[in-house]
This record gives sequence, structure tokens and C-alpha cells, in this order.
Amino acid sequence: MSFLGLVKRIAPFFLTFTAGLFIASLFITLPAWSFPKRSENRWNKRQYREEIERLRERNAYLERRNAEYERMTLRIEPNFEKLEVPPPPMPPMPPKAPVAPNYTR
Repeated sequence: MSFLGLVKRIAPFFLTFTAGLFIASLFITLPAWSFPKRSENRWNKRQYREEIERLRERNAYLERRNAEYERMTLRIEPNFEKLEVPPPPMPPMPPKAPVAPNYTR
């Protein structure tokens, strides 16, 4: 394929693509390509680590508190699982089916 044939195939694609971007920019705000600075990134990591540590401490506190409440309720409430309940009565026996008469000659 010659250079002119390659240009004829690729040029319409790029022209259509740029026209589409232009039309889309009229209706949609395109995002700005801004990357966070390294210092901001470090600050975010430090902030996340501190928040994770706070959440771990809070979780440990709530687990201790939950264990304390469980110990308190075990002292107050009776354990219903150990109570023996009598079995239900047996169902009544069904009546016997009637026997067909046996006629012998």
C-alpha cells in the first residue's frame, strides 16, 4: 500500500474523531488531566493510615464492650437451652380399615 493510500484511510478517521470531540465538548465538560502532587499523595496516605488506626481502635473498644454486655446478660438471663421440655403426646392410632367379606362356596 502506498503512502497516499495510507493517508486516505487514516485521515478521515482522525478528522471524524476530532469533530466528535468538538461536538461532545459543547454538551459535556471534558475532565482536566491533572495529577496529584507527590506531597498531596503522601498526605492522603497518612490521613488514610490515621483513619484506619482510629477505626481499629474503635472496633476493639466496641468488641470489648460487646463482650462485657454478653457477660452481664449471661448472669441475668436463664439458659433456656438446658431446660427439659416433655415430648409431645403420641398421635392417636388410625382406625383399622374394614375387611371385605370373604364369600366362599
